[in-house]
Amino acid sequence: MADVQSGENLLFLTDEQLRQGIEAMFFAYRGFTADPDLILTELAYGRAHHRAIHFIARRPGTTVSNLLSILGVTKQSLNRVLRTLIDDGLVKSEKGTIDKRERHLTLTDAGHALEQRLSDSQRARMRSAYRAAGPTAVAGFRQVLEAMMDPELRRKYRAMRETDT
Repeated sequence: MADVQSGENLLFLTDEQLRQGIEAMFFAYRGFTADPDLILTELAYGRAHHRAIHFIARRPGTTVSNLLSILGVTKQSLNRVLRTLIDDGLVKSEKGTIDKRERHLTLTDAGHALEQRLSDSQRARMRSAYRAAGPTAVAGFRQVLEAMMDPELRRKYRAMRETDT
């Protein structure tokens, strides 16, 4: 791209360049969530349901407490979401074997199928964008995203990534 600047020049971005980056993030997020939003609307679910399903799929057996920590939502709002997902047969909640007060969450087969539907288009969009941008841009993009995270969330994110490998 002709308008790509060297790393040195990016250290001195103007307010207008920063605004353009902010707008690009808004429009990219809108595109990233468009297909899942259509599916969620069909089911009368929202993005909170999607986030819960995503992280339960990534961490089968995760506790409600851990999910609260990851999502950064109130217990009341998470309980509403989980109640719906459990009642609809997408999530299973089981008592902990060591601590009976804990609730461990897993997706049912129907939950896995929905998670697959929700994430297929997002993975395709990410794959296409990453291929178009190339490996250097992908690494830079991840670095920018991590730099935008609050330090505590960055630590959680990195810890989660370490357990994935």
